[in-house]
Amino acid sequence: MKRTTRYLILAFAFGLPMSFIACNKKERSSTTGWNYNDPKNGGFQKISLKKDPVGPGLVPIEGGTFVMGSLEQDLAYENDNTERRVTVTSFYMDETEVRNIDWLEYLYWLGRVYKGMPEVYERALPDSLVWRKPLAYNEPYVDNYLRHPAFADYPVVGVSWSQASEYCIWRTDRANESILVNKGILKSDPNQTDANNFNTDSYYAGQYEGVVKKNVKNLDPTATNKTRSVRYSDGILLPGSYRLPSEAEWEYAALALKGNVKYENITQKKIYPWNGLTLRSSEGKTQGLFLANFKRGRGDNAGIAGYLNDNADITSPAKSYLPNDYGLYCMAGNVNEWVQDVYRPLSFEDISDQNPFRGNQFTVKQKDSKGVYAKKDSLGRIPRVPDTVGRLVDGTKIIKKYDVRDQDDEATLYGYGKTSLVNNRSRVYKGGSWNDRAYWLTPGARRFMDQDSSSAEVGFRCAMGRVGAPGVGKTKRPNFK
Repeated sequence: MKRTTRYLILAFAFGLPMSFIACNKKERSSTTGWNYNDPKNGGFQKISLKKDPVGPGLVPIEGGTFVMGSLEQDLAYENDNTERRVTVTSFYMDETEVRNIDWLEYLYWLGRVYKGMPEVYERALPDSLVWRKPLAYNEPYVDNYLRHPAFADYPVVGVSWSQASEYCIWRTDRANESILVNKGILKSDPNQTDANNFNTDSYYAGQYEGVVKKNVKNLDPTATNKTRSVRYSDGILLPGSYRLPSEAEWEYAALALKGNVKYENITQKKIYPWNGLTLRSSEGKTQGLFLANFKRGRGDNAGIAGYLNDNADITSPAKSYLPNDYGLYCMAGNVNEWVQDVYRPLSFEDISDQNPFRGNQFTVKQKDSKGVYAKKDSLGRIPRVPDTVGRLVDGTKIIKKYDVRDQDDEATLYGYGKTSLVNNRSRVYKGGSWNDRAYWLTPGARRFMDQDSSSAEVGFRCAMGRVGAPGVGKTKRPNFK
């Protein structure tokens, strides 16, 4: 009796689902006819993902086209954000701004793991003195804002662009480590110390093994080990890293046109992350209340006692007010948010109309002359270096950088360090804050600051790229299925 027939008889006799039968039939390559995932055929694997791995705290943002740029008057006559149509690929973004409790968890981990390098912990400390002003009594915020439980769910401030970027690296590693522990591949290891800690790149490169519980099955018949560690191609770990969103991603997510679209037509104009052109709620019991935490006018940060309009004299909890149509909180007001881009006043003329972004330079994980990854550094990470490999075109090596023209012309174009604050350390922040007027709440508004500077009015949230088809959830468009 053939094996398939035998399974059919068993299925009908015992009420087994047909999926039981299907899983016993190996899938064949439509190109070669050889079986996938078969050790007898060399063990080439085809991984089928039912859904994308998504990192904690992230919500999906379905991409598309929109008009990027400020819709408000250019009061400062900067002329640095002219409207232009661009397309943004689908991605993920944090539901809220990164909170004090999130940063305290980060600090706790750094202090516990990098015991031999206390400077790592110290570098990550937010600048609490951003609250201090010569002619204001803000000392309670200096002492309490980060660490007192009353402020646990408030957005972290006093964090520079560089510190925020380091947090993104740490968060990626902790999320991936959590996936491996939850899937029973690694055991939780609270004894990680200094360079001996889980880092995604060093794990992939075989420079960190961890406390193995049960590795995945090795289908390669020539391998000496019957199991192996997880590879990127297994689709088990996150497909990308937590990072700061690009300026285009942030602006697209904040504007949230999703709820105003019908058959590719925008049904209502937006200036802010909510529907309509006003700053106040028009709904039922909340009618008349402000929809964001901002400064209404000089000396008016919260409203009048007995009716505190936005109910916040400084920042407010990260889930205050109504979320926008993507489910994102406080994309206007509360705190400004760092984005990944380097600031240039003419970026709108230079950058691509597909995933526009301006950075500094492409980097790669460092390898030696034999193509072996460099030894991990004191933080447990594989060093990254500028990508100088490039490719040959007509015998000439071409190395792509983000801002080649600016670097070539930096002495004449901006007069770096002499006449301008615009340089490769100038990073964009957006969104408006508790201490800003309504003008800055529009998603198109942009300002910049040195990447190592910080403020009581600037925080951040993380993003992550999405792999596969751009559609997210249920769609209103017809399909061919």
